[in-house]
Amino acid sequence: MSTMVSPLAGKPAPQSLLVDVPKLLAAYADLRPDPALPAQRVAFGTSGHRGNSFARSFNEWHVLAISQAICDYRKNQGIDGPLYIGLDTHALSQPAFESALEVLAANGVATLIAKGGEFTPTPVISHAILAYNRGRSAGLADGIVITPSHNPPDNGGFKYNPPNGGPADTGITGAIQDRANALLRDGLKTVRRMPFAQARRANTTREHDFLGAYVSDLGHMIDFDAIRGAGIHMGVDPLGGAGVHYWAPIAQRYQLDLTVVSTEVDPTFRFMTLDWDGKIRMDPSSSYAMQRLIGLKDHYDVAFACDTDHDRHGIVTRAGLLAPNHYLAVLIDYLFRQRPQWSSTAAIGKTVVSTALIDRVAQRLGRKLYEVPVGFKWFVDGLFDGSLGFGGEESAGASFLRRDGTVWTTDKDGIIPALLSAEITARSGRDPAELYRTLVGELGEPLADRVEAPASAQQKSRLAKLSPKQVQSTRLAGEKVIDVLDHAPGNNAAIGGIKVSTASGWFAARPSGTEDIYKIYAESFRDQAHLQAILQEAQTIVDAALSAR
Repeated sequence: MSTMVSPLAGKPAPQSLLVDVPKLLAAYADLRPDPALPAQRVAFGTSGHRGNSFARSFNEWHVLAISQAICDYRKNQGIDGPLYIGLDTHALSQPAFESALEVLAANGVATLIAKGGEFTPTPVISHAILAYNRGRSAGLADGIVITPSHNPPDNGGFKYNPPNGGPADTGITGAIQDRANALLRDGLKTVRRMPFAQARRANTTREHDFLGAYVSDLGHMIDFDAIRGAGIHMGVDPLGGAGVHYWAPIAQRYQLDLTVVSTEVDPTFRFMTLDWDGKIRMDPSSSYAMQRLIGLKDHYDVAFACDTDHDRHGIVTRAGLLAPNHYLAVLIDYLFRQRPQWSSTAAIGKTVVSTALIDRVAQRLGRKLYEVPVGFKWFVDGLFDGSLGFGGEESAGASFLRRDGTVWTTDKDGIIPALLSAEITARSGRDPAELYRTLVGELGEPLADRVEAPASAQQKSRLAKLSPKQVQSTRLAGEKVIDVLDHAPGNNAAIGGIKVSTASGWFAARPSGTEDIYKIYAESFRDQAHLQAILQEAQTIVDAALSAR
C-alpha cells in the first residue's frame, strides 16, 4: 500500500486552511500544559521539542521550563561562554524567543541575538558557535534555535546545540527534557525570569551580526569565481523562511546573477502550495510544496529553495525538482573529486535509508562509507574533526567541509548545497539533473519507493527491537539476502528497525518517531516490478515479525 495523496496536493492553500495567528498566539500565552499527560510534556525528538499551542504541546510554560533546564545544564557542565540564539519565521517563534530571553537574562547568561531582530537559519547558529569556539578550550559558546523546521504553520519548535555546534545528542536532550518536565510538575516555581523589556536591555543581552559573519565566510565553501565566470543564472525561493534576507547579500557580495523569487514573510505561509497530505508544509524536497519554483524552472540555469529554518535544500533544474537522493549522489561524486585539500581518508556519511547509489559512488571514489541510523546527530563528531567530508540524509539535510578540509557546520545547512548546485553547473557545464543521468548510466539507476502502514505503540516497539534472527527469509524478490542489519555498519548504533539487502536491492523498516505508523523504504537497481516485489515481501516479513508471539 502506498501513501494516499490528497486531492488538494500541489494546489494553492485555500483560506479555510490558513492558521488563525492571533488565536495561535493567544493559546501560546493562555493555555497551560498538564504534565500528567504524556502528549503535553516536554519531549525532545530527533530535532528538539516540537508541538502546537492549541494542543498544549508548545506553550509559554514549555519554553520557560526548557530555557531554565538549559541554564541548569550549562551550569552543571561548566559551559559559561556566550549563548547564540536564533529563530525562524513561524508565528510561535517570536513569542518563544521572548520567553527564552526572559529566562536567559534572569539567569545571567550572556546571550547574542540577531542584529535588528533578523531571522536566523539553523546552520548560521552552528557556524557562529564553531567560529567562536575555534582555538578555545574554556569559556565555550553554545546555542538555541527556535524552529519546528518545515512543519506546518501552527507548529513551534525549540532546539539546543551544545559547544560542538551540532544537534544535541540523546544524553544531553534527555537531561534537559527530564529537568524541564520536573519544572513543569513543580508549577515553574524555581524558574528565574524577568520582563522581556528588561531582558532586552540587560547588559548580558547583545546584538550579533549573524548574517554578515556567515555570508562573508561562504567564499571558503563555494567557488563563486567559477559561478560568476560561467554566467550561471540562478533562482532561489526562500519559502518565506529564516534565510529570506540572506540571499540578496550573498548575491551582492559575490556578484552573482541570482534572483530571489519572493521575499514575502507571512506566518500563515499562504503562498505555499499544499503538500502530499493537503497540509501546508515548507518542504523543499516535496514536488507538491515546491510548485511555485518548479513553475519557474525554465527561467534559470539552476534554481533552489530551502525550508523554514534553511537546514534543508531542494534543487530545481529544467527537468524539474531533483529527488534529494539523486542530488546527494551527484554532490558527493563532485565534492570528493573537486576538493583536493580534503584529507584522502575523509569518509562519506549517509543514513541507512539513503540511496545505495551513494555506496556505489563511494566505492568508485575509493572512499570509506560511514553509514549511520536516521538523525543528523550521528555526523557531528566526524564533521567536527574533518574525518567526514560529507554527512547527509535522504530527507535533503546535509553539510560538508570547507574547501580547506576543516569544519563548516556540524548541523544541517541548506544554503551550501543549494549554492553548490550552481558551482557544479558552472564547473561541469551540465546541471545536476544531467549529471545524475550520466552517473546512473555508469553505476546503475535506483528506483525507490516508501510505504507507510498503521502500527500500534506495542507493534512499533516490537519493530524497533526486531532482530536479524527473526527474519527467516534467505531470499528477497528472487535474490540471495546478503545482509540483515539491526545496527548501522558505520558506528554500530541501533537503527531502531531492520535493513535487508541483496546485490541489487534493499528495504529498511522502522517505526515513525512521531506518528502511529511504520515506514518501509525500498530500492531496486533493476526495474519497477522488482521494486514492488521487494516492497510486498518486506511487508510480509514485517507483518510476520509484528504478529509473532
